[in-house]
Amino acid sequence: MESTEPAGTGTRGRPETSGPSGTGGGGGHPGTGRRVALLGAAVALVAVSVVVGFRLADADGPTPVPQALAFLPWLLVPGGAALLLAALARWRTGMAWAVAVLALTVWFLRPYGTGATGAHGPVVARLSVLTSNVEFGGATDSLITAVRRERPDVVFVEECDFRCADALAARVPRASYPYRDVARLDGSRGSALLSRYPLRAAGRIDGAMAMPGSVAVVAGRDVRLQLAHPMPPLPGGVGTWRAELGRVREFAAEAKGERTVLAGDFNASQDHAAFRAVLDAGGLHDSARIAGASRTCSWPADRTVPLRTQIDHVLVSDDFAVRSARFLHLDGTDHRALLVALELHGG
Repeated sequence: MESTEPAGTGTRGRPETSGPSGTGGGGGHPGTGRRVALLGAAVALVAVSVVVGFRLADADGPTPVPQALAFLPWLLVPGGAALLLAALARWRTGMAWAVAVLALTVWFLRPYGTGATGAHGPVVARLSVLTSNVEFGGATDSLITAVRRERPDVVFVEECDFRCADALAARVPRASYPYRDVARLDGSRGSALLSRYPLRAAGRIDGAMAMPGSVAVVAGRDVRLQLAHPMPPLPGGVGTWRAELGRVREFAAEAKGERTVLAGDFNASQDHAAFRAVLDAGGLHDSARIAGASRTCSWPADRTVPLRTQIDHVLVSDDFAVRSARFLHLDGTDHRALLVALELHGG
């Protein structure tokens, strides 16, 4: 019997379907993936370029730039992703842009400053300096244990609350550290400076958190000891952070030419213009950089997160040579302590 199926239909009356290039065979538009890759590359490149641009301009910029600058090495991740996406999208301009941004980021990974101080002449004293942010006093017990074990000559303590101040007074013997400058305040505002060397009062740096300073007599020579603990660059608080780091810079400039140890939690890394200004104003040197540990992370130390940075520093004048720098883990704080061995030269 002759078929009566209408033209244009397949067997059993089903309509014919088109091939892969038609509209009925499924699959997205072949240009959709390319457009998504292009958009992703553009977004990543703009974000990374803004941060790297401020670093190139020697400026910290507004939020979120200062926060991102603290983790500048990690910009290689979105920068590399942007290069890959630009290649997938066959976007030549984007590929060249990504290569340029990555090259700049790698360039800025170099340690900032000189690899040695200008110390010369005979060594008149060897001393060690420990700085530790004990996070609202939470790491006080661990700090005291470290002080007893390492026996540093000078100890800088940030975020030393009432409990911390009382513990230092009761459990760190006066025979070991007879000279002290303690700002007994609650929470993060308290600080302490302990010394084996005689101290006399010196001006403090104004800030929301106490930054005491003293003059120590080491081998018959005056050495300016200054604790640094400016406010962090929190969103909405970048202006305060910049102003307090500016006061630290002013101290460094005024102390230039003096034997100086400036130590503490700076809440800033070498990738922040405000921190580099402190180094440059006082002719100071970052001990960790000289010891080959300029990118060793000190915060956050209590979390398993990849984003970490070095914001705890011991800065010294040209009168000192740096023998070593070690970061120590302390329980109860999100900071690692920094222990630096120094030589004071008499030249």
